[in-house]
Amino acid sequence: MPAPGDDTPAEPALTTAEALQQWRASERLVAVARRGRVAAEAAAQAAEDAAAAALATSAAAKAALESMALAEESAAKTANASKLVVMSTRADLADADADVALSEVGEAQAQLEYRAAEVRAREKRTP
Repeated sequence: MPAPGDDTPAEPALTTAEALQQWRASERLVAVARRGRVAAEAAAQAAEDAAAAALATSAAAKAALESMALAEESAAKTANASKLVVMSTRADLADADADVALSEVGEAQAQLEYRAAEVRAREKRTP
């Protein structure tokens, strides 16, 4: 019913079939809107998850960088220690070579002395 003083014509009453058709159309619109809301919620959650993953990736990259720096420092210390071991080992090798040379000289000297003693002993036996 039109309100008093309202000059707009009254809409004709809907038939049951028209009202049912409008109701079904409205249900479809509500279903589409709900699916859109669910999709929007899923997109918002995915965006939050992506932001959290980006922060975690950033933290992991920072930790990896720090680990790399520590590994580089450790490798440099190991290389320096290895150089010292090589130098020490070479010095030990040189000392060992000198010891062998001195021992060989001593052996050769002892051999000469033995032969000289042997010659002297033979000379004493022979009149």
